[in-house]
Amino acid sequence: MIRFPFPRAAGAVFALALAACGETETSAVAPPEDAAAAGETPREAMVAAAHPLAVEAGLDALRAGGSAVDAAIAVQAVLGLVEPQSSGLGGGAFMVRYDGESGEMTVYDGRETAPAAVDETLFLDEAGEPLDFVSAWTSGRSVGAPGAVAMLAMAHGEHGTLPWAAGFADAERLAEDGFAFTARTASLAERIAAYTQLDEAEPTASYFYDETGAPRPAGETVTNPAYAETVRAIAADWRNFYEGEIAEGIVAAVNQPPRPGFLTEDDIAGYEPVVRDAVCTPYRDYRICSAPPPSSGAVAVGQIMALLEGFDMVARGVDSAEGWHLFIEASRLAYADRDRYVGDPAFADVPVDGLLDPGYLDARAALIDPEAAMDHAEAGRPPGAPVQPEDASEDAPGTSHFVVVDFDGNVVSMTTTIESAFGSQRMTGGFLLNNQLTDFAFVPRDEAGRLRPNAVAPGKRPRSSMSPVIVLDEDGEFVLATGSPGGNSIIGYTAKSLVAMLDWGLEPDQAAALPNVVARGDTTNIEEGFDVELLAALREMGHAIEANQGENSGIHIVRIAEDGGLEGGADPRRDGVARGLTEAARP
Repeated sequence: MIRFPFPRAAGAVFALALAACGETETSAVAPPEDAAAAGETPREAMVAAAHPLAVEAGLDALRAGGSAVDAAIAVQAVLGLVEPQSSGLGGGAFMVRYDGESGEMTVYDGRETAPAAVDETLFLDEAGEPLDFVSAWTSGRSVGAPGAVAMLAMAHGEHGTLPWAAGFADAERLAEDGFAFTARTASLAERIAAYTQLDEAEPTASYFYDETGAPRPAGETVTNPAYAETVRAIAADWRNFYEGEIAEGIVAAVNQPPRPGFLTEDDIAGYEPVVRDAVCTPYRDYRICSAPPPSSGAVAVGQIMALLEGFDMVARGVDSAEGWHLFIEASRLAYADRDRYVGDPAFADVPVDGLLDPGYLDARAALIDPEAAMDHAEAGRPPGAPVQPEDASEDAPGTSHFVVVDFDGNVVSMTTTIESAFGSQRMTGGFLLNNQLTDFAFVPRDEAGRLRPNAVAPGKRPRSSMSPVIVLDEDGEFVLATGSPGGNSIIGYTAKSLVAMLDWGLEPDQAAALPNVVARGDTTNIEEGFDVELLAALREMGHAIEANQGENSGIHIVRIAEDGGLEGGADPRRDGVARGLTEAARP
């Protein structure tokens, strides 16, 4: 029988093996002896995120009596310092929140917005041709008005239990006292210097590289006094990020060459997050809930799972070529619809109901041959859909995902990003600015002159692949939360983790570590380490496969365990951990 290169034993055994390699750590929460003797299950809380210091900041908030939102603020503030290449104050995020008492699900949309002065030609050169990606990425034109801080402030106003300032204490202390540079940050800094100005322009050159121009080595203690000053200002009043010196610094950085941008202080001051309803798709005995457009999560991940609903994925397990074949075909169909229809609903007619209509999905699922790959996956025409041109905008991986469950059963699943690695390469106030506008379509119109749904427009939010997911059972109770960074591959990574746990019975850490399979278009990218016999079988079924790809996910998961406690998983491809608390840890 074909086997993947990880043990199928209990998650704790797998976690210890990974920890021994220095790759990740996961911690299930054991009940205290007195509670166990009394037959009681103590209340538990857990944080799973991409860096141990960020996890500890979240746990500090929970120990102090904070909510999942309070912990999310602390996690994000520290991630922006210790994992600056992926997310931060200068970027945006989507948060899905589950209320442990009412069962209500809310989405907070902190996606960046385009400046008022832009038009659909933002990424066209003087000859009307699209800029190459690197030129656009590292330009000031790529920077949108940051949304993460305002989004967290909105969520805190509704669900915070600690003072707003408390969420920034750990980040301020670490920025002043120092923290160790990670091997991942050093490696990315080394690779990116070959084709960007990160190692040449200030202040990034002095911060990420030493006096010889080499990346600061892993383990070196680094301080960031400017970041400490920034978070102190935000802690005093979140509006300090959007007005005054910090906003002035953002605009000054955007206006630096090459290709200065269009973001103004008015654009920043006028930014507003949006509260949206979560969109949930039935799947077997579960409901899979995520963020609606401009996020692709609810539509694309929801479609993949719904298309698999009619197939026996349990029988076609993790070692089965047939199971992976079905996953690939469902992904191809979902990506095709996503690429054509998803955009900012304030500017484009996005047929969410039609894309998730059961009859439409049944017709799409009928296109899947259980034994052979389809020649080409075309977008469908869901009920209520306008005629839309194809829109295969690219987006790049510079993102992070984390999950928090608090002692009251409230859950946050949050994906946060500055877009590409190190964002736009522009730094101010100790943090990097996003290059989120490169998520828009570079070519705004098709050959017939029709505007694409993801074309640039003033005030518009670019389409996102971020897919923070919360899964509920048929009674509306929390089951698990998952998500990942990874550009447009996020959709495939997140769906993989869901199939792995809901159908194939894997533990959270096993689901995160499972090789990634991303099928967008006619070619499927499969991560190095995937079983060679499975690869051969998939090719025999007609799949065009690019094998041994660097599909670098960063999945983080928290799930209800069989005993009613919590268990977590952290992706071994990054620096993350999942750690929990019982109420005995609270003062």
